Amino acid sequence: MIFKRFITYLIPLLAFIACNKFNGPKKPKNLISKEQMVNIIIDAKLISSASSINKKLMVDSGVDIENYVYNKHQIDSLQFALSNEYYAYYVKDYEEIYNQVTDSLELLQTKYKDLEAEEWKEKTKREEDSLKAVFANNDSTLLKNKINIRAVFNKDSLLKNSEKSKLQKGFLVEPISDNESQ
Repeated sequence: MIFKRFITYLIPLLAFIACNKFNGPKKPKNLISKEQMVNIIIDAKLISSASSINKKLMVDSGVDIENYVYNKHQIDSLQFALSNEYYAYYVKDYEEIYNQVTDSLELLQTKYKDLEAEEWKEKTKREEDSLKAVFANNDSTLLKNKINIRAVFNKDSLLKNSEKSKLQKGFLVEPISDNESQ
């Protein structure tokens, strides 16, 4: 009976003492700064999100994907692991780091979407200018060829109405003669 009471009081006391001694991980001697952690995590996320084609291109270019981030930031995996463990224990610091990472990645995504939209506009503008130049050119051979093709199709009694309407809308189809070898 006395033994059961002793155990009943001893277990919570040991748990209390053990929890009070755990004050979190010690600050590493070579702790990575918050700003550098942000940059490291951004690079790691960009590398990990790269498509397999992009990763193959990087490997073919001589980039060591496994150690790229460590080499770029001149750290080793142990230093990163200890720093990450330290910041993960202090949730507010870790949350601050990840908020900066998220904000930076969102800005980067917006920047590249805007750049992609601008490139698409330029490409569309170039295509439009090319088409205008072709149709603005009053080259008689171009007009003559267009008229001859329409005349051939309009005379063909076997041509379906849907094909004639496509032709009239500007779709040019090259006729295939029965005499051509296949």
